[in-house]
Amino acid sequence: MIWLEKILKLGSVCIFHSLTGLYCPGCGGTRAVRTLLQGDLRMSVQYHPLVLYTVLVFIAEITIRLVSKKRKHPFDHGKRERILVLMGAAIVIINWIFKNYMLVVKGIDLLP
Repeated sequence: MIWLEKILKLGSVCIFHSLTGLYCPGCGGTRAVRTLLQGDLRMSVQYHPLVLYTVLVFIAEITIRLVSKKRKHPFDHGKRERILVLMGAAIVIINWIFKNYMLVVKGIDLLP
């Protein structure tokens, strides 16, 4: 378990943020994972909502696939997967625009 603590304490400098002062689309992802593993859902979503979304989608997909295997007529996973990927991309883009808007226009840093 000590190795997990060491990994979670590591962080990397965002080159995009260092050069531009703006957040990249992935900024806050590592902190979101760290706080989610500590059980702080609110901060995890504030850091990057894609992390919690990914966990929830993963759990839902496992459940759906297990149920689908037991049915005579399995679910079509292709259409749902495309929708989930597009939703994830939308979350990333909206999050990126919102955080940079709050930083530049409002002067509020959402990634303390």
